[in-house]
Amino acid sequence: MRIRLVATTAVAAGALTALSAVPAQAAEYNSALKIRGIQYDAPGSDSNRCSGGNTAQEYLTIKNYSRSTTVNLKGYVAKDAAGNKFTFTASHTLQPGDYVKLRGGNGTDSDTKNVVYRDNCNFIWNNDKDTIYVYKPSGSRADVHSYTRSGSDADRNGYITYHG
Repeated sequence: MRIRLVATTAVAAGALTALSAVPAQAAEYNSALKIRGIQYDAPGSDSNRCSGGNTAQEYLTIKNYSRSTTVNLKGYVAKDAAGNKFTFTASHTLQPGDYVKLRGGNGTDSDTKNVVYRDNCNFIWNNDKDTIYVYKPSGSRADVHSYTRSGSDADRNGYITYHG
C-alpha cells in the first residue's frame, strides 16, 4: 500500500511540474477571436512621426475563427506586456472567417477594407520581444501570444503567424 501511495504522489508531482512549465500563450481560450498574426517590426527604419512615419505598417491581425457567430469588436482590448493598449470603442463586426488589421497611426476605419487604426503614431509592439493580449469586453482573456525576434521569427521579416 505504501509503495502505491509513493508512486501515485510522484506521478502527481510530475504532472504538476509539467503543467507549471507550460507557457501562458499555450493555453487555449474559449473565444472565436484569435490573433492570426502580427507585423511587430514595421519595414524600414522606425519612424513614429504622424506625417511620413511608418507606424501604420505595424499591425495586429485578429480573426473570427467561428463557423457561425458574428462578433462585434466593440469593447475588445488589445495590449502589450507593458500595458500599452487599444480599446475598440466603435462597432466593427467580423463575420465568421473575417479578420481585421489593427494598425498604428491615423487613418479611416473600414469594415470593407478590414482595418481599424489606433489613431496613435507611437509603436505599440516591441521589435525584440513582447506579449500580445486580447481581452473580451467582459474582461476575460480571448487570446495571448509571446514572441521574440530570435525565437519566433525564423525568417526575420518582422511578421509572425499564429492560428493560421
